[in-house]
Amino acid sequence: MSVRIATVAKQLPEYSRETKEVIPFVETWLDGQEERFKRKVIKIFEGAAVDKRYSIMDPAEVFSATSFEDKNKIYVREVKKLGTQVLKNALDNSGWQANSIDYIITVSCTGIMIPSLDAFIINEMGMRQDVVRLPVTEMGCAAGISGMIYASNFLKANPGKRAAVIAVESPTATLQLDDFSMANMVSAAIFGDGAACVLMTSEEDAKGPRVVGEDMYHFFDATYLMGFDLTNDGLKMVLDPEVPQTIADHFPDIIHPFLKKHNSSIEKVDHLIFHPGGKKIVQTVEDLFGKLGKNIDDTKEVLRLYGNMSSATVLYVLERFLEKQINEGEQGLMLSFGPGFSAQKILLEW
Repeated sequence: MSVRIATVAKQLPEYSRETKEVIPFVETWLDGQEERFKRKVIKIFEGAAVDKRYSIMDPAEVFSATSFEDKNKIYVREVKKLGTQVLKNALDNSGWQANSIDYIITVSCTGIMIPSLDAFIINEMGMRQDVVRLPVTEMGCAAGISGMIYASNFLKANPGKRAAVIAVESPTATLQLDDFSMANMVSAAIFGDGAACVLMTSEEDAKGPRVVGEDMYHFFDATYLMGFDLTNDGLKMVLDPEVPQTIADHFPDIIHPFLKKHNSSIEKVDHLIFHPGGKKIVQTVEDLFGKLGKNIDDTKEVLRLYGNMSSATVLYVLERFLEKQINEGEQGLMLSFGPGFSAQKILLEW
């Protein structure tokens, strides 16, 4: 019995702007700050390798002084729409019906809602009353792969079943207008909003790439590297500049033992499906993989087209590979990093 990926679908919010259109809003936001600081922030935006980003709010709303409560209300309203629509898109791709899903995992870290998103999707889509729910809320950028790992384990234990992993994120709803730290500036420059859905199955006659193995690698004493501080103004970004070097230092331990455990090696991996966390992280990982004769061109293209959409982003990269003509037997390595600090990995075979 094997677990396979049936399809991947995406859904983008209605608002979008090219980076050059966002910069005037940034300049207005930074009015009153030192000129040197303003020039540095604008350079960060211009050099972030993000040409365009999407948002659940118009830029004027993003850069207005709304409260945490107001922005979270917009988040709740819009992620319900995005989550429902992206599941519909995936179901259309696969020919599945909503009531055939046995397990629904929803992933988001950029807002707060209880009941969680899955409950609303179940109602909206008329899913079965015995569908198993799992909301994943606090694993950040890594959670797209985390959700797939949880789905894979469920499906391995339950042959003939189907799972939907739905990631919906709005980092723009977390922008702190009174926070002029570098962490907030960098996150504002690289992040965008979006949704993705992966359908997975353990049915015998299923098509699509097979999950060979999955794994998590946890960094000790690294909780300070990435995450959010919950303040009275909302979710305040934590992003330590040590992240790229920490990844580089642990890279051999993250990659090679995992592949060896599944009778593979980096030489046997044909496709790298890496989460574009930001320009510096992408450069770090590109350098590391480049020494091994591999490229992450699709990762860089997703960053350019959409920015970092937190947990959903790696699924946009995965979708690009599912649209390619890939030969039977070729392998793909999914990889993302997130708060904890941790690395999440899945090895696929077509």
